[in-house]
Amino acid sequence: MRRRTKGFLPFGYKLMLSYAAFIILPSLLVAYTANTIFVSSIREQTRSNISGTLQQIRDNITYKLHDSVRLSDMLYFDSTFIYHLRNSGEGWASYEATTKQIVPKMLTALEMPSSKLWLSVYVHNTALPEIYHTYEYQDPMAAKNRMFDLYQIRRIAGSSWYLNYPLEKYGVTMQWKQIEDDGQYGRISLLRRIVDNSYPGTLQEVGFIRISAQLSDLLESIDYQKIGERTALFLTDEEGRVLTSTGTADIRPGQLWRSDTGGTSLVIQADLPEPQWRLIALVPPDITERDTQRLRNWTLLICAICFIVFSFAGAFISKYFSRRVSKIVSALEAFHEGNFEKRIHFKGNDEFTQISSALNEMGQNTGELIRKVYETNLRKKEADLASLQAQIHPHFLYNTLSSISRLAKFGKLDRVEQMVRDLAKFYRLALNEGRTLIPVRDEVEQAKAYLNIQKTKYGERMTVYYDIDPRILGYTTIKLILRPFLENVLKYAWLGDSIRMRVTGELADGKVIFKVIDDGIGIDPETVRQIQDPAGNTVGYGIRNVDERIRLYYGQEYGVSIYSRPGIGTAVRIVLPAVRNEEQTDPPAARLRSS
Repeated sequence: MRRRTKGFLPFGYKLMLSYAAFIILPSLLVAYTANTIFVSSIREQTRSNISGTLQQIRDNITYKLHDSVRLSDMLYFDSTFIYHLRNSGEGWASYEATTKQIVPKMLTALEMPSSKLWLSVYVHNTALPEIYHTYEYQDPMAAKNRMFDLYQIRRIAGSSWYLNYPLEKYGVTMQWKQIEDDGQYGRISLLRRIVDNSYPGTLQEVGFIRISAQLSDLLESIDYQKIGERTALFLTDEEGRVLTSTGTADIRPGQLWRSDTGGTSLVIQADLPEPQWRLIALVPPDITERDTQRLRNWTLLICAICFIVFSFAGAFISKYFSRRVSKIVSALEAFHEGNFEKRIHFKGNDEFTQISSALNEMGQNTGELIRKVYETNLRKKEADLASLQAQIHPHFLYNTLSSISRLAKFGKLDRVEQMVRDLAKFYRLALNEGRTLIPVRDEVEQAKAYLNIQKTKYGERMTVYYDIDPRILGYTTIKLILRPFLENVLKYAWLGDSIRMRVTGELADGKVIFKVIDDGIGIDPETVRQIQDPAGNTVGYGIRNVDERIRLYYGQEYGVSIYSRPGIGTAVRIVLPAVRNEEQTDPPAARLRSS
């Protein structure tokens, strides 16, 4: 046997030292870096989760505040209402304007909000009578009778909040504030002028609106348990004073919030756009550090184990094994790059053979798992679409049946028969045997059935024109894309006592384009922006649903766009790809027009 010379170091040990220098030490560095990144990620995820919860609470509060804003909009932009407030004469003219115009419009506005509100209108026209209830030093919102009052402006003319009210910017100026006895009864009021803009370049105040709501109703969603135990959640007003608080922190309503109030706790805030309130959460530091410490301990333990295993395993590595390891590494790199079709094979029946078999099986299983996850996500999205498509509001059915009952009571059997046929057609086309994709013909017929029902309800106050190119009837569409926009027009777009709308459909550049156009109240640019914002709040929820469904099925180049000018009207444009329905026959060449 050949004797080893002095100082000889076997190749395996040299390989081990090289392995230790170039693999183990960098691996420890990577582990340290990864641990740092994961710790930061956990902290950021905690902050993100709490911020998401705050956003949901904020959206809930904002939605309830918007109830009052929408109520005020109905009166603020109603030119008929403003006309009668300003121009009603003495005697019988004043009585008739009050009973037949002013009071019915106030009652109609109060029917819209989902929560209980108290409406007070103060007018400059001294010819109009006051209509109010004597509350006998009780909270008006506790009364079970009507929730509105009509006063002369002299009752508030000397109030500081009225005298200091901001200058008017048409359609924008409004103010949330606790005035008079609001603080005593736990209320807050939306204050807004009623102005006449019928004369170009002038805004003349003809009245004032006060809409009061209970703070407990507006802020009922504020609950620290939604964030976690030992946390605190509270809301401050524009001056930084606490309106309400929940949780373990010693913070009470009326206390002034400062930046150092939270101490060492993690402070997460969410601002309400209007009014300028702020939602603040305090999270104790040990909650965020608990998971990071556990991760740090596991990282150290795993690094220690790996170092020991690598050290002992490296002593037995040889050139023969290194070549096989290289093949294994190449397979792993392929897996890392997403190529799970890579396979390795070794002759013999040793550990490398088992490793190669396991890697091959892992690659196959991982590839199948990725495909299954992808298919599961697709099925989930399809289920979400099916759920969205099934949202046919029950109140529509209730209102329709109520209308049928009234028609039958008055003996209008021909209109009852027509309304029942339209209702049957509406639901038959809406359900459509559970299918998501339907012919355009069915979608148009379903929209017409819906509008026919509403036409029976509103009569001559509602006018609808159709302009549908018959060439599009043989193509397919996602069902229930027109009805939400028709419903929005009838729910929000009324300008006065009548509404006109136009429903069009055309084929252009390989696309099917629908338009729903009305001459109603219109939408201000900020609301349009919120509706079209993918991360938007409760504003325009149904419109975004339609847009997301179209983009999910057909791609980002299709969807919904909105064009509107306040006081003039709104146009909604829905774009779909022209995909022919094989089950449909070609429509006639003549262009269909009906009204």
